[in-house]
Amino acid sequence: MQTVGVIGLGKIGEPIAMNFLAQGYRVVGFRRGSMIGFEQAGGMSARSAAEVGAATDIIFSCLPSDQALEEVVNGPDGLITATRRGQIVVELGSHPLKSKQSHVAAFARHGAFFLDGEVAGTPSMVAARKGVVFLGGDETASAKAMQVVTGFADHCYFFGPFGSASRVKLISNLLVAVHVTAAAEAVALALKCGVDVNTMVEAIGAGSGSSTQFQIRARWMADGRFVPAQGTIDQLAKYFALIGSLADEVDAATPLLDQVSSLFGKAADSGLGNYDVAAMVQVLSQHKRAPYSEQARISNDHETA
Repeated sequence: MQTVGVIGLGKIGEPIAMNFLAQGYRVVGFRRGSMIGFEQAGGMSARSAAEVGAATDIIFSCLPSDQALEEVVNGPDGLITATRRGQIVVELGSHPLKSKQSHVAAFARHGAFFLDGEVAGTPSMVAARKGVVFLGGDETASAKAMQVVTGFADHCYFFGPFGSASRVKLISNLLVAVHVTAAAEAVALALKCGVDVNTMVEAIGAGSGSSTQFQIRARWMADGRFVPAQGTIDQLAKYFALIGSLADEVDAATPLLDQVSSLFGKAADSGLGNYDVAAMVQVLSQHKRAPYSEQARISNDHETA
């Protein structure tokens, strides 16, 4: 029975651990909060990140902030105190690249590997093994990690050097933000038109106008169902600055994201930040449409600028 470690048993980390357990892995986990559900499912709880490191050769961590990652790696009971040659640590949380990459050298000094990992998918998608894992970093270590990823996900892709997985996650979340907002705009229009929204959602979901976000959230939008949140407005919005920095770095225009960012700002100002991104339908429903003549003028101004 192979043993794996999971640190950060939150919305993504816990379903990862549960999938490992369902596949017959021995799972040693750690989080600062309650681990009752994990323990009841057969997981072995550790008292610190160091205990997880001492018990496992491969560890998947999914941490919510740079501070949490720093504590888990370099704190008094951090992973670095128990790391050893050949050990692999995959950080699946999203962090500024410089911060995430700063931990590579510390593990390398012990002959261990710290990999750039990301997960694309909602908690329910991860629970259903439909989350997609991106990996970057040492190629040999990544190949070993990919074999273990099959314990919790059906799809895993290696993108090359450390940082490449993080960049792909930012690109993915740019699309998530645009698709969510487009779905909200479409549902808001449908509600005002008075069409049969449930049938419309089924019909569009089967056709060329669909997207994963439309399929997941269009019914929630139509029903005003924004809790419990699979991913909140604030959680998605935190990626906008990271995406913008990446775009600045390579001089890439992001006009759609710029518009989406403004609308997400309105959502936060309206007190919707802790609701599921499906709540963007409220923002779009209240958004004032400029008269067609004004839209045409703006378009002409852009063409002649």
